[in-house]
Amino acid sequence: MPVEVTHRVNFYDTDAMAVVHHANYIRWFEIGRVAYLRRIGITLGALMEAGYVFPITKVGAEYHAPAHFDDELVIETTATALTKAKMVFSYRILNQAGTLLVSGFSENVFTHRDTGHITRLPKEFYVPMEAAMTAEKEGRDIGI
Repeated sequence: MPVEVTHRVNFYDTDAMAVVHHANYIRWFEIGRVAYLRRIGITLGALMEAGYVFPITKVGAEYHAPAHFDDELVIETTATALTKAKMVFSYRILNQAGTLLVSGFSENVFTHRDTGHITRLPKEFYVPMEAAMTAEKEGRDIGI
């Protein structure tokens, strides 16, 4: 079951063609990713305080239909792969009518904040992520 979060399109998110600029969808993937982690009891603040950061190494998007000013969007986020050093997410952004606007993915690696080197997560972070992946595969809610 994906984690869902809503977001309303602001005027500044649109471009001269009166549609949402494509780069904003990547920003909204982050909204979904942060909501996913929060849903399993992990915050980016806690990761950073423990000395870990979570940079994106790959990101992609396929655009299906445009969003417009004041549309209320649903951002669906699912974790699709996990190791102790990286996590992959998939995203779907839909409008309120259920029309798929964008689908995409991101690959994030866990790195040590001070050195920038890829590192393995400790159990306190890895175990909830692994439990969420198992719950998703079984069709259960991932929340703690």
